[in-house]
Amino acid sequence: MGKKSKPSIPTVAAPWTELPDDLTANILQRLHTEEILMSAQKVCSNWWRVCKIPTMWRVIDVDYGRCTNRDQFGNIFRCAVDRSEGQLVELKLSGVYVDGLLNYVAQRSSHLRRLTLLEYDTIPYNKEYDTLGFTKEIKDLPQLEELHLYLSHTLDRSTYVEAIGISCPMLKSFTYSCWFDSLEFSHFAEAIGKNMPNLQHLLVFVADMKIKGLEWILDGCPRLESLVLPQRCGLDLQGSLGKRCCHQIKDLWFHPNSLRFCRGPKYLKESIVFFYGSKAIYCKTRDPFPQDTILETILKQKSTKLVTFQY
Repeated sequence: MGKKSKPSIPTVAAPWTELPDDLTANILQRLHTEEILMSAQKVCSNWWRVCKIPTMWRVIDVDYGRCTNRDQFGNIFRCAVDRSEGQLVELKLSGVYVDGLLNYVAQRSSHLRRLTLLEYDTIPYNKEYDTLGFTKEIKDLPQLEELHLYLSHTLDRSTYVEAIGISCPMLKSFTYSCWFDSLEFSHFAEAIGKNMPNLQHLLVFVADMKIKGLEWILDGCPRLESLVLPQRCGLDLQGSLGKRCCHQIKDLWFHPNSLRFCRGPKYLKESIVFFYGSKAIYCKTRDPFPQDTILETILKQKSTKLVTFQY
């Protein structure tokens, strides 16, 4: 009598293939854009289908440095934008900038509200293109409410700030940080004051800030709620200017002149020295808390207490 064949064991689908679409999307959105397009969407047919849902791509974060095949960076970027089907709200572009990418976004993303360019550079570097090309492409994004620029080289600041202000009248939050920019800030501040009247939040990393520059900002941006400046930017806030800052601006922050901060927002949390409203001053730094004119002046005028954290 022959051996009886063993009954076949029914194949049971892995639990993660049967999750609801919204939960699957929540899991996939924790991955980087490059990981989703290059690998995760290929895991199973369900993940492939969920990765085609436009709401998956309302926030896109692409980084040239994360691409294993960097020749595919442009294709990955365009694919992610196409998948959003016009629902893109927030875009973060890191590492490099390729000619035409912002224009590609503008033509397909009328709902884009937040744009961050981190360690922004061109291939190859071309300062003339950077200034003219950027100002031309930003004109196609009039709906922007937040623009954050962490640059690896200097643009013609007054020119592109004017273009941003005219092209993006809804702009509420603006960041400018360049770790190779040692130029005096007054003309840049004048351009901000003249062209960004609706600003509520402004963060700048500059080596030198004159009193006139700060006055331009205070005069031209009456809705400003928070202002972040270098801790040692040469400002003397004793007297009427310091009092005006304390009364006009809800949150006045100062950060150390550190290249770590210039490299992007994740370093802000590691090294920021800031003043929070009228209640307390918080300091988180690797070094002993510096006592200088700015800090002493604010402490006296705001009658605040000092809270220091060292790590």
